[in-house]
Amino acid sequence: MTTRISKPDVLSSGTCNYGHGSILRRGSAGKPAGETVGVNLDCKELNRVGNRHYKTGDYYEALGCYDRAVAMSPENPTYRCNRAAALVCLTRLTEAVKECDEAIKLDCGYKRAHRHLGSLFISLGQVENARKHICFPGCQPDPNELNRLQSVEYHLNKCTTCRTIRDWVGVIRECDAAMASGANSCPQLYACKAEAFMKLWRLNDADATLLSMPMFRATCSVSYSQPKIFGMAFEAYILFVRAQVDMAFGRCVSNVISLCFYHVGHNWSIDFLITNLILVIRFEDAVTSIEKLGNIDSQNVEIAVLVQNIRAVVRARVRGDDLFKSERFMEACSAYSEGIGLEPVNPVLYCNRAACWFNLGQMELSLDDCNQALIVYPNYTKALLRRAMAYSKLDRWGESVSDYEVLRRELPDDNEIAECLFHAQVALKKYRGEEVYNMQFGGASVVLFKSSSDHQCKKTSLFLDTLCTRYPSIIFLKVDVEESSVIAKTENVRVVPTIKIYKKGNRVKEIVCPCQETLELSVKHYNS
Repeated sequence: MTTRISKPDVLSSGTCNYGHGSILRRGSAGKPAGETVGVNLDCKELNRVGNRHYKTGDYYEALGCYDRAVAMSPENPTYRCNRAAALVCLTRLTEAVKECDEAIKLDCGYKRAHRHLGSLFISLGQVENARKHICFPGCQPDPNELNRLQSVEYHLNKCTTCRTIRDWVGVIRECDAAMASGANSCPQLYACKAEAFMKLWRLNDADATLLSMPMFRATCSVSYSQPKIFGMAFEAYILFVRAQVDMAFGRCVSNVISLCFYHVGHNWSIDFLITNLILVIRFEDAVTSIEKLGNIDSQNVEIAVLVQNIRAVVRARVRGDDLFKSERFMEACSAYSEGIGLEPVNPVLYCNRAACWFNLGQMELSLDDCNQALIVYPNYTKALLRRAMAYSKLDRWGESVSDYEVLRRELPDDNEIAECLFHAQVALKKYRGEEVYNMQFGGASVVLFKSSSDHQCKKTSLFLDTLCTRYPSIIFLKVDVEESSVIAKTENVRVVPTIKIYKKGNRVKEIVCPCQETLELSVKHYNS
């Protein structure tokens, strides 16, 4: 999702002729080399050079000129308005609003500053503040800006109606329409869209929407009102949504730390640990957001209910974790169920309850909860692992193999998952009536010596990932000769890519620059 900022169409020359010069709509991603500005230039010359940079899209250089002009003549509203225009193009909206506001304080009848500020407020979705400046007394409103204002207001009202009746698909539609109409920098619309995604159990989309949200911090200026959305202060609503998304991803700190120690002892990969530690961070983020939320808007009913619910969910989760550790699985199920009743989009609660059902031998119920967790959070590795284990207990070997293959691709260095996949594949062969001869896990190891900068090494590495799934009884390893030069020297590796196959601690085969067919035939041979 890309945020587009409406670029001011005109700049002022710094004289009474406001609105001098048409501006080409061009952009600059980074800071350009630009034109060197002399240290002895006066304000007007700095403003003129800044305008020239602005017209060519060199906004950093333009801003530097306007900064110097404002420093030399802080009482000139033109320079501040031009500085605001450059800040808009650099998406520094908070500063842009402040500069326009300062320009108006210096000259309350400065029409161009009113127009710019009105346009900015439309982009930010602040309808009433925008109307105040677009319909400034004595100034004929720009028809295009007035149409933008009315269109944004219409879709914001429709969005409010959809949210009231819990039409979350409609909320997403109206948020998109409001952004397309001109409110493309409104953080609250992004938050509203994220809330709708969350209510539709599309947790990844909710998280991605919040990550793409433009930043704007309301200033304390008395020249415009502090707006609200859905009865909440703008800033409070963003925290309101962020807290819910973070809680949906979160989990209790003590539970994750215990999990990490367990998996370190069982040789689980660092990727698995990082995934779960991220959940700790999300939980703490949710608590932080809730604390801020209560301070900003403690009187709002929705906020009060959310704060109360989250505290209750935390208590239920902690109680469930403690009961699980004490092997009181049925009571732990009840605790997690209480949390799910309060927060039905929390994948961790479903996954924890699935673990209880698993230990109680209720595999179908465990499977159902794993599926619910994966609907909300499709990338939840632990829920996928638990589902694969439940499938195995139910002798549904084909589905178990499918889940273990996904896990093997996600965590190729995880030996425990590799072994689980191997056993599931053997069981599937037996279930189908296929003959199984002397298959043992970990009989051979295949090591790829590679360089990260070599194209052929990259191709061989990708093919090795494919073989990793096809032959789970083989242990596959990769060694970067630059990062592990001592190992490469000890093994006398002179050319990359080089494949070495080991069995019972002895090297049994070496292939330099192997083709895919030769490599697979060798792996297949030592897999038997």
